[in-house]
Amino acid sequence: MLKNKLIIVAPIIAIIITCIFAVVQIPGAKQAPKNVPLAIVNEDLGVDIPNQGKMNFGATLVDMLNQPMKETSGEAEPAVKWIAVASYQEAKQGMDDKEYYGALVIPEDYSVKQASLQTSTPSSPELKIYVNQGKNATASNAVTQILNGIVDNINHKVSGQLIEGLKAHSGNLTIEQASVLASPITKTVTYLNETRTMGMAPMALFQPIWMGSLMAAMLLWVSQKKMAYTSKKNKMVTISIQVVIAAIASLLIGFGLTWLADGMLGYDIASFSDTAIFLTITSFSFVLMIEAVLMWIGLAGMPIFVLLLFFGAPLLSMAPEFMPSFYKDWIFSWLPMRIMVEGLQDLFFFGKGLTWSGPISTLVWIGLGSLIVLFLATLKPQRVNSSNGHKAVQEI
Repeated sequence: MLKNKLIIVAPIIAIIITCIFAVVQIPGAKQAPKNVPLAIVNEDLGVDIPNQGKMNFGATLVDMLNQPMKETSGEAEPAVKWIAVASYQEAKQGMDDKEYYGALVIPEDYSVKQASLQTSTPSSPELKIYVNQGKNATASNAVTQILNGIVDNINHKVSGQLIEGLKAHSGNLTIEQASVLASPITKTVTYLNETRTMGMAPMALFQPIWMGSLMAAMLLWVSQKKMAYTSKKNKMVTISIQVVIAAIASLLIGFGLTWLADGMLGYDIASFSDTAIFLTITSFSFVLMIEAVLMWIGLAGMPIFVLLLFFGAPLLSMAPEFMPSFYKDWIFSWLPMRIMVEGLQDLFFFGKGLTWSGPISTLVWIGLGSLIVLFLATLKPQRVNSSNGHKAVQEI
């Protein structure tokens, strides 16, 4: 038994698999927001205060929020990266373009209302919170907590300042002042590009598409593996037939999965045709990519796609800004299924149809590149095989 090589190999394989699964789980267990892009809009017009001149409490608030970014400059990355935007419309456009996870809007009467807090007839200033839910369903919860926490901190500071001011003047509180003292700043939270019950739908559809494409490519590769070709032209014809069959399989995968999701699984799909066509293009691109790798390096290429499945599943539900740097730079950015998730987000949450720009063009280029690599496989070295007096070439 000790002479059996498996006895030596088994512990090595065991530790390798253990390490792989541990590395896969790290991103989900260690989420820390870094430089999450949030828009900040200061529409505050300011207020004239007797003996103090022109005051703009909105600008003061913006400086206060930017202070942590200045303090951590060159050191640890701040959790939030504030991006100044001129207007709410510009911020909304940025959220529609998936540039920002959310926005904090300071209205034009913010200073006037904050100054009124010192008077006998106070009026609570309001801050408007916008959360771009469609950009990432998981991150939207964290962004909501971050923005709510920021407003709560502002409330705490303003409340403390009001109490100190009242102590200094030893004045009596009116009913109106007492009612706003604990929470002088109000807030409204609005979700844009809402996910409704479909928040995890793009990630849920990834695994069926990937596994279906993987099996289709694997079966196509196995079907031609032991074939003997009379010429390179004959092999090119065979590959062409494989591409046609891959297209048919992708069509069935794309439309079949959309039908299941829309009909049986109860997904709220706005456009059946757009979703089905997009999934068909995605599957065709994946099949060609996997088939091209298998044609060149054979079964040794399978672990690559299995590992992509393991690493992709937990990462696709996360926002890049919440990942450790290694995963963000070296794994997530190279995941081909990331493009599929982004395309489904556009279709499900942002009301975008099928357009050449964005995920569609990327998937098409991946497919074309894979197609070229696939046909270049005809240049692989061949060995001559004779059977029944006929000569043929067989792939090595």
